[in-house]
Amino acid sequence: MIIDFHTHTFPDAIAEKTIAYLTEKGGIKPYRKGTLGSLIENMRRSGIDYSVVLPVATLPKQEKTINRVSAENNGKNHVFFAGGIHPDCADVPGTLDCIKESGLFGIKLHPDYQGVHFDDPRYVNIMRQAAERGLYIVTHAGYDVAYRDHVHCTPDMVLRVLKELSGVIDNKLILAHLGGYDMPGEVLQKLIGAPVWMDTAAVLRLYPEKCREIILRHGADKILFASDSPWDSPSDYAAILKSFDLGAEAEEMIFHRNAEKILGDIKHRRSGT
Repeated sequence: MIIDFHTHTFPDAIAEKTIAYLTEKGGIKPYRKGTLGSLIENMRRSGIDYSVVLPVATLPKQEKTINRVSAENNGKNHVFFAGGIHPDCADVPGTLDCIKESGLFGIKLHPDYQGVHFDDPRYVNIMRQAAERGLYIVTHAGYDVAYRDHVHCTPDMVLRVLKELSGVIDNKLILAHLGGYDMPGEVLQKLIGAPVWMDTAAVLRLYPEKCREIILRHGADKILFASDSPWDSPSDYAAILKSFDLGAEAEEMIFHRNAEKILGDIKHRRSGT
């Protein structure tokens, strides 16, 4: 089984325009169209059993629609969704309660797209309340290709949050891009062994040797397979991961067992349950 823990989709009406904008701004080309339908089609073609979609609320007014659509589609067609919340959310407890009650496994934060540093008090408040509700927190970490002049989530910021929320957020935080996009040296120096999960999205092609080192040192039991689709190919990423020769047990943990711990009984989960 393979679970792709980090993918993105956009509403059909704006997917083409959004993909074109992000392609131009980030200088990257998509592997597929950005719709939910194209994700499902690509899963079948690529041998991916389940995918996790991580929506980002770039404005507070988007939260209700994002979370409603996520809840309606959660668990259908082997696709699971996180909820979305903005740092300027007017009702953090109510929004998180809604996400929890809808059966979504957690929330997605994107410090760059939301214009907030990861250790900002607004984020800390959201993460504290999310973790207290048993929700997982997925965050973009490291550079973003569209905002390379400033990093909104560095390993030092992560460490400050872990210290402030020690005992609350431990093992509830998932750092995308193996702890920090294009920052493998700092990740190896500062985040190895921290009580966080890391996903493999978007970095396995960039510096495969460093990625393998991060996985081995942090531990396969804390790594989640992810491609960042539509921005890369999940089947190609699966092949790269297999080339690391981590062993069958480690591969099973990374490809699906770790994700199952977070998502629960995926074979029987459906929206709102």
